[in-house]
Amino acid sequence: MSLFDKLIVYYDVESRSAAMHMAIDEALLRSTCTPVIRFYRWARPSLSFGYFGNFSEVAPHQPKREIVRRWTGGGIVFHGDDLTYSIVIPHDDAAFAESSMSIYEETHRAIQNALGHHASLATSASPKISDSCFANPVRADVMVNGNKIAGAAQRKTRSGLLQQGSIQHVDLANDFEERFARALCIKPMQQELEGSILDQAQELASQKYGTAAWLERR
Repeated sequence: MSLFDKLIVYYDVESRSAAMHMAIDEALLRSTCTPVIRFYRWARPSLSFGYFGNFSEVAPHQPKREIVRRWTGGGIVFHGDDLTYSIVIPHDDAAFAESSMSIYEETHRAIQNALGHHASLATSASPKISDSCFANPVRADVMVNGNKIAGAAQRKTRSGLLQQGSIQHVDLANDFEERFARALCIKPMQQELEGSILDQAQELASQKYGTAAWLERR
């Protein structure tokens, strides 16, 4: 069984700031009536850290990386060559009724299937050795040759669920995004980001994600 009956796919290839990437994800959470997955990459070396993270822990990277605080939780993620995705599930979709852990596992199972037989899912959490997300596998993270190659963080609100994930340290086939989307939904529908979403995101980026108040709040 697929996680979604319907799924909109956005291949967002535009060069955007880290703040704008986070803002688009929140705008989609506020607005979408259908589950969506957005694939994107990073225009420059960047770093995202979780909502509850301390800015002092990532500040030393600021001269060399664009830094942004996510609205989701989790640890520090270094971005550059990774493929990043966001999944948004509106509150009235059947998948929203599943537990957060179940959604996490099912999306990572879809990544495993898209990668092929050499990938597996972690069966338990490893001891935490740093604040870097990819140094600390948790249950259902995607593993290749004993290394974590895909992790994610979530935020659940009355509007829906947002999951932001990164896939790195692994070679991806040219059709990986398509295979991932089809593992989540039998017939996903590709669309372009609507102007209304981008307008809302621009406002969120300038008033929230791109501000020192948000970045340095902890």
